[in-house]
Amino acid sequence: MNQFLQDVLKGLQSSPKYLQSKYFYDKKGDELFQKIMQCEEYYLTNCEMEIFSTQTAALADIIIDQHNSFDVVELGPGDAVKSLYLLKELAGKNAIDTYFPVDISNNIIDLLQKKLPEQLPKLNIHGLNGEYLSMLTSAKKISDKIKLVLFLGSNIGNIPKEEVNEFCRQIRSQLSIGDMVLIGIDLKKNPKQIRLAYDDSNGYTREFNLNLLRRINRELGGNFVIEDFEHYATYDPITGACRSFLVSLKDQQVTIGNHASFNFLKNETVFMEISQKYSIEQTDEIASQSGFEPVAHFFDKNKWFTDVIWKCV
Repeated sequence: MNQFLQDVLKGLQSSPKYLQSKYFYDKKGDELFQKIMQCEEYYLTNCEMEIFSTQTAALADIIIDQHNSFDVVELGPGDAVKSLYLLKELAGKNAIDTYFPVDISNNIIDLLQKKLPEQLPKLNIHGLNGEYLSMLTSAKKISDKIKLVLFLGSNIGNIPKEEVNEFCRQIRSQLSIGDMVLIGIDLKKNPKQIRLAYDDSNGYTREFNLNLLRRINRELGGNFVIEDFEHYATYDPITGACRSFLVSLKDQQVTIGNHASFNFLKNETVFMEISQKYSIEQTDEIASQSGFEPVAHFFDKNKWFTDVIWKCV
């Protein structure tokens, strides 16, 4: 039984039901997420793009001030459109030994290994397809150089708040003293603005969530009727948690191949994803409690988003 199937069965057998957001990213999911990032409501991309496009030299200077040569490991790079600014700056200073893009989507790895040599012909690229932590271990085995780990796009927000310290500790456990991480973190702001970012007027976020049901149908023999589910997003400004759900529109039964059947009640929800928001103080606390020292914070002009540089201590 493959891992995707195991995780789907486990999630749908739970109460309340859930599906893991890491499985959003098949080829169609990758395409939909690119559209989400271009939506006016999805401010996160523009905020981080502003940081990387206007403060590239300052980012590079702080990183190089720590070490003048290192590998770059990027967890969940997407199309690398933001990190490309930094990669070009660092490559121009002969600071990168190898770039390791890490993604659960092999489609993304293939794309980057074809695309990046056209833009950075001298960059040594070694794509790693798999889970973040295990692939970070692989990168360390392949090269013993100092590491700069990129974790951009507020991907850290997809980890529940109560688990984020442990996740960062696990990242730290795979690194050495002096290694660095550069993490993109979405900050708390007007609650309405945050919620709209996860329920865009074009419906791309809705289709992004529903696409996971289509993937289950296609790859695991499911018989989800897509029209019988709808997307719902909510944001709690106190905890900073933005959550996405699928809602069953009627009483129904869904079968996953010949493995199991699941009953859904009308209005029953399936938890899909969390997008956690933080204050600046909370980001520093996560660093210090996870074995890192905060080195620098970079902000967009509105201070809606931050990219933080932490050093392993």
